[in-house]
Amino acid sequence: MTGVSAGYYTRLEQDQAGTASPQVIDALARVLQLDPAETTHLHNLAGRSNAPRLVRGVPEQPHPRTLTLLTSLGDTMPAVILGRRGDVLAWNRAGHALVAEHIDFTAPEDPSRRPSIPRMFFLDPLTRDLYRNWADLARIHVAYLRLTAGRYPTDANLAELIGELTMRSDEFARLWATGDVADCTVGPMDLQHPTVGRVDVDYQVWLQPDSPDHRLEVYTARDERSADALRLLGGVGAAAQRVLAEGSSTVGHKELGEEVRQG
Repeated sequence: MTGVSAGYYTRLEQDQAGTASPQVIDALARVLQLDPAETTHLHNLAGRSNAPRLVRGVPEQPHPRTLTLLTSLGDTMPAVILGRRGDVLAWNRAGHALVAEHIDFTAPEDPSRRPSIPRMFFLDPLTRDLYRNWADLARIHVAYLRLTAGRYPTDANLAELIGELTMRSDEFARLWATGDVADCTVGPMDLQHPTVGRVDVDYQVWLQPDSPDHRLEVYTARDERSADALRLLGGVGAAAQRVLAEGSSTVGHKELGEEVRQG
């Protein structure tokens, strides 16, 4: 063995182990058979200073090149730009219609109104009802938040988010207590959508070199039925844009869905 233990890992998590060399951290990761995300988290824990001072940063802004990439996907390929804490920084019409049609499309433009995917997941009943595999996705969201918290231990907004969810959601608190760490780059999303019904997609994350904290999440259909549903949602987005251009706010998504289906 290497003279390190799971107890030492626990002391690192609790910020009680003092300093440790990268070699010791790598040895501990091998002993515990950690995956790459868990190993990264371990290095982040070992490298942080004692009792880091929390800092409130400026609101995140998506990089212009990332916005250009989002625009290039059009409105039939659902996509969302996420910040480091899971805030929606931007989305296209299909992405909005797929994951949050009950939220104002323009909300990401105002930092004070930006949808928070973690908050929606654990505190919004409509979002919970949207996902047939909610439990699996919730576990991944919490594990990724823990990875992010290790990477940014001084982020006051992130600390507040974790504290709020721990206090307001027993399920979040239970998952957080497991200590699981994971990256969130690709996987299945199984939805029961209120407008188009059953939709099975894969999400995949495109990391952005210009802004590594930001992630462009793209959703692709796993079967023909879901591909048809995504095309309908793209049409719903286009119809919504026409309604807004005409100055009307009285048409809901269900009516827009009917409009798309009829023509």
